[in-house]
Amino acid sequence: MDSESDPSQYMTNDEAKGFNPGLIVLLVVGGLLITFLVGNYVLYMYAQKTLPPRKKKPVSKKKLKREKLKQGVAVPGE
Repeated sequence: MDSESDPSQYMTNDEAKGFNPGLIVLLVVGGLLITFLVGNYVLYMYAQKTLPPRKKKPVSKKKLKREKLKQGVAVPGE
């Protein structure tokens, strides 16, 4: 059976030149990566516009006392 060693049986010459599996994998992975990054950026911009700004953590009374003592202000109640 000579047909097993004949590559033209599986693909024509045009397909052999244009079809590169490595290139297709690279394009698919690159496309997914770019889609992911663009999607993240769009979501980030949307969140910046719609979500309220984060509240700062409340400063503890102990820290307030320490700060006022550093500045030389008398702490009320002491």
